[in-house]
Amino acid sequence: MRDGRAANATLWALIGTDESADVTAMEKPAGSVRPLSSALSTLRVLEEVAARQPIGVSELARVTAMPKSSVQRCLVTLQQAGWLRIIDPDRTRWGVTMKALTIGLRGTGEQDLRDLARPVVKRLAAETDETVHFSLRDGDDIVVIAREDSTHAVRVFVEVGSRVPLRASSTGLAILAGLAPAEVDEVLRKPVESFPEPIPTARELRAEIARTAERGYALNGSAWFRPHVTSLGAAVRNAAGRPFAGLTLAIPEMRFAPADEARLARLTMSAAEELSELISSA
Repeated sequence: MRDGRAANATLWALIGTDESADVTAMEKPAGSVRPLSSALSTLRVLEEVAARQPIGVSELARVTAMPKSSVQRCLVTLQQAGWLRIIDPDRTRWGVTMKALTIGLRGTGEQDLRDLARPVVKRLAAETDETVHFSLRDGDDIVVIAREDSTHAVRVFVEVGSRVPLRASSTGLAILAGLAPAEVDEVLRKPVESFPEPIPTARELRAEIARTAERGYALNGSAWFRPHVTSLGAAVRNAAGRPFAGLTLAIPEMRFAPADEARLARLTMSAAEELSELISSA
């Protein structure tokens, strides 16, 4: 109920209407209440940005058949409400924030997303006997929301709820590999704080992102932030094909056999693809 009230309050803030002023109208039959044209226009802009991002004002005006000035007002409103942001500052092109994605995925609660992922996570852990994490992107980080542990005495352990920079995990690299270059630039230009040195340079990270995009999964061997651990990551995508989460297979470096990489990668990518399909059809 708390999430529902928060989402409702956000919607009222988005359309610029006071909730208490429209209680009576909300109780009337839908056909007898006039919709707010400004709200419909704003939501139309949100839908088009989500479908076409990154996109500029001129193209939005064309596809929505709205004046540029009206489109600009809608964009600013959505930006202030936290639904949109400029993801390409050089060309002023817009994209959705994680808020829009989160509302879409968590309409019935975050627990349902974990429940949806749990069988896939458990099966991947059973097939590999290694620890598996399912993480969601949150801005420039990922947050671990589900974990299935290995049965080995020596295993990788990460707390559920842990937050890790995108650039510092195999899942993060897999997500970055599926984003537009402007979005990657925005992430990499921001400093990472409270993590040990040495931090890979943006150039090193771009090279690794390119390798990840080419092979379809990320391989993070004894990463700077987590030595003696090898992890493979694959992105999970929404119905629009946009990466928003990922699966990580985490293995103690002493147990990782390079000859087994292809098999482990295939299993991880297959699990991520299955989870993408489940989420898209949910």
